[in-house]
Amino acid sequence: MLKELDGKVDAIGLGGIDLYLYAGGRRYEIKDAKKLKEAVKKTPIADGSGLKNTLEKEVVHYLVDDAGLSLKGKKVLMVSAVDRFGMAEALDAAGCEMVFGDLIFGLDIPIAIRSLSTFNLIASITLPFVVRMRFEKLYPTGEKQEEKPDPKYTKYYEEADIIAGDYLFIRKYMPQSMEGKWILTNTITGSDIEDMKSRGVKLLITTTPELQGRSFGTNVMEATMVAILGKPVDEIRSDDYLNLLEKLKFRPRIIELN
Repeated sequence: MLKELDGKVDAIGLGGIDLYLYAGGRRYEIKDAKKLKEAVKKTPIADGSGLKNTLEKEVVHYLVDDAGLSLKGKKVLMVSAVDRFGMAEALDAAGCEMVFGDLIFGLDIPIAIRSLSTFNLIASITLPFVVRMRFEKLYPTGEKQEEKPDPKYTKYYEEADIIAGDYLFIRKYMPQSMEGKWILTNTITGSDIEDMKSRGVKLLITTTPELQGRSFGTNVMEATMVAILGKPVDEIRSDDYLNLLEKLKFRPRIIELN
């Protein structure tokens, strides 16, 4: 399909897989995603990482400076920082008490990482090997996305005030009771919202705004922006995204569920 669309559309948003994972100022290319990227020769291809490292960092600033939400001292379970390094860095800088769940949610290893420096060290050692693994081993794909949550890591949710990151990862081990929790994520459907409400989630924040009843993935939004900007992806800088986001009056969605 990618080969068929190449050169016929303005931009391609690659969903369900990342092209790259990030940590400590370095970018690591995922082997399975590289095959998909190499199938496209003409059309710019976006996986959402450009927006994750700009928009999602700005969203954290917006929550404090514009929405008046207090983040300092909040306990945050960041389900995967390699997938959303901009958000992770911004939450850490805002004074949150961080738990990085990359080993738990990505590799099913029950070890919580509790500092950004430790996370960067572990990521620098493990990511060169992780990106060579089959992507389906790292992230829920296909029918696995519909499986009921397995609440075997409930304690990490219970310790947190805010659960942040990719929603499929958040949902993967989500316990039945999420009483009083905040969720910071995106790619949310109406049924997801009803499920969170039934579990007692207090506040839902999506980094992308509501469009026709749902918040779309950053890959869709980034591909749209790439098409508007009309520049090769490698030539687009953070300021290009931020200026366009300002023109579009792009704001996060904040919903009080309970």
